[in-house]
Amino acid sequence: MSVNLATAQVPKPGEGKIERLENFPSQFVNPRHIDVWLPNGYTNQKKYKVLYMHDGQMLYDSTITWNKQDWGVDETIQKLINKKEIEEIIVVGIWNNGAWRASEYFPEKALPYLKDDSLKQMLIDVGLKGKPLADSYLQFLVQELKPFIDQKYSTLSNPSSTFIAGSSMGGLISMYAMCEYPEVFGAAACISTHWPGSILLDDDRIPNAFMQYLTVKIPSPKNHRFYFDYGTENLDSKYKRHQQKVNELFVQKGYSVSNYLSLEFKGADHKEVDWKKRFATPIRFLMQKE
Repeated sequence: MSVNLATAQVPKPGEGKIERLENFPSQFVNPRHIDVWLPNGYTNQKKYKVLYMHDGQMLYDSTITWNKQDWGVDETIQKLINKKEIEEIIVVGIWNNGAWRASEYFPEKALPYLKDDSLKQMLIDVGLKGKPLADSYLQFLVQELKPFIDQKYSTLSNPSSTFIAGSSMGGLISMYAMCEYPEVFGAAACISTHWPGSILLDDDRIPNAFMQYLTVKIPSPKNHRFYFDYGTENLDSKYKRHQQKVNELFVQKGYSVSNYLSLEFKGADHKEVDWKKRFATPIRFLMQKE
């Protein structure tokens, strides 16, 4: 849902603090807000790992989201830090671009694997509003946003300390970011990954194109970790059969329980309230010690 950037409130976190980078400019994509969450006691005397998350307006404060739901990212992460289950981390919440969200989140380099030209054109014209933007979006993340974050905040900038996460189409772009920039990101959490890639929920052609893309682009298991999950209700119920094929492919590429986790959450729906309930699980996995 599109939000007026000029009037959008800064989220009020239950834990830590949020600094907004307002209307962050880019030569690759339209400007958008970036809401950076800092844990309690943040100081320049320490170095922090960084988690980049898509759909940034949905992460911290349900009182200002369109559906009155949020991920509870601040509370969950701070609780894990307090219990010493994970190290301290900064979260960079990247706002989605409203009407262009699918255009920015659909893995662009999977399109050539769609052999049905009529389907490909319909997907581009209707689903992506005429213009795939995922490669531009990732250029924005890697060439503009990440360097700014590393300069402004006290970060650990290496791949083993740089993570990316999102849900639904945000799961797809998180997977794509790892495959396209394995030298930048060390781990990805792809939550309720929208393998159909469009509104054609029971059509295998787009998921098969993603599989073909992954076959040639999955990064080395030696220094990367992937987390996938799905629920069993409503839209999430469409994902299991595709995820099982993805799991098999990652095993063929050398991934194992140490660097690959794929989970089913029975009874879970395609909603922020459900992602909030299980968010601690992917965060623990992303931040496990090497």
